[in-house]
Amino acid sequence: MARLTALLFPVPRRHLPYSRWWNIAARTIHLGATGILLGAHVFGVSPERLYPFLWIAIVSGLGMVFVEVFPTAHWVHQVAAIFVYAKLALLCAIPFAWAYRVPMLLMVVVLASVGAHAPRRIRHYSVVLRRVMVDEP
Repeated sequence: MARLTALLFPVPRRHLPYSRWWNIAARTIHLGATGILLGAHVFGVSPERLYPFLWIAIVSGLGMVFVEVFPTAHWVHQVAAIFVYAKLALLCAIPFAWAYRVPMLLMVVVLASVGAHAPRRIRHYSVVLRRVMVDEP
């Protein structure tokens, strides 16, 4: 158990070279792909034409999560991660509520915007440790 803890929550934190730039690149790709997907749903583009953009959105989203989790897995219990979980829940519900997909996708955009631009003390608040986790082990 101690070995797993050390792997997930290393002290000191791991450093990913150029992490800021990796995050910016993944976020830019993700915004482009998700913007295309939202617009396509608004204008009724056939789902088959959207699969490449869906996969780009998924891979770039995973890239952003990797950049956050690599230094330490504490991110998984921070408010920023909870916003991601909420967005994923909405996205997973879309196949079951297809007629409501556009409002659901717009709600995902709202969650993404609020989650990304909330103050650090909110985004990095750990609901498990009940404290802000910014630049500390």
